[in-house]
Amino acid sequence: MRNVLITGANRGLGLAFTRHYLNQGEHVWACYRQDAGQLTTLDEANLTLLKWDVSQDTPQDTLGKLPDAIDLLINNAGIYGPTKSNGQSLDSIQAQDMLHVFEVNCVGPLRVVQTLKNRVIKAKGIIANISSKMGSTADNSSGGCYAYRASKAALVIVSRSMAVDLEPHGVRVITLHPGWVKTDMTGHTGEINAEESVAGMTQVLAQVDSYIPGDFVAWDQQRVPY
Repeated sequence: MRNVLITGANRGLGLAFTRHYLNQGEHVWACYRQDAGQLTTLDEANLTLLKWDVSQDTPQDTLGKLPDAIDLLINNAGIYGPTKSNGQSLDSIQAQDMLHVFEVNCVGPLRVVQTLKNRVIKAKGIIANISSKMGSTADNSSGGCYAYRASKAALVIVSRSMAVDLEPHGVRVITLHPGWVKTDMTGHTGEINAEESVAGMTQVLAQVDSYIPGDFVAWDQQRVPY
């Protein structure tokens, strides 16, 4: 049985990741910011719920509930920020919105890894940072979405640095693009559902040794250009 920790686990991709690894017989630490949501409906002996806002310092009572070793850390928690039409255009984007989205989507995963690094090293585990193809400069042909794009692009770079720094300790780091998924963030529009996305991403994680450290890989196992 492996120890798996997932941030932003109360809905969407995080909830689908939680269900997937519980079905695999793993012990899952599922983190949520305020409302545990559907996590409370999962009556699983191998499930531990943790209230953890990744944009804040980790509460001491949360640290006390963590395992000594973490085999898989999935940094999934994230926000979109203002809508594309009303708040993320060139004319409307505000500095405070940029900073808030960056704090959650990029600094948050960094803070989590700083907190859990030694536990992942102990397990010689895997860190998966959930970014988005919208953070790829090569893929940006439509503009806009300043806060979201910038935060996800920054996460790709941070993830790559983590991969370089942690590789000597036996930790593998990979960045994942979940695809265009039907979740609350996308207004339930998209090409695939959360279960399909997670099925693909977990296949990538199962083959993580076939990728270079810090690779940016989509749910369909295709590398994403930076």
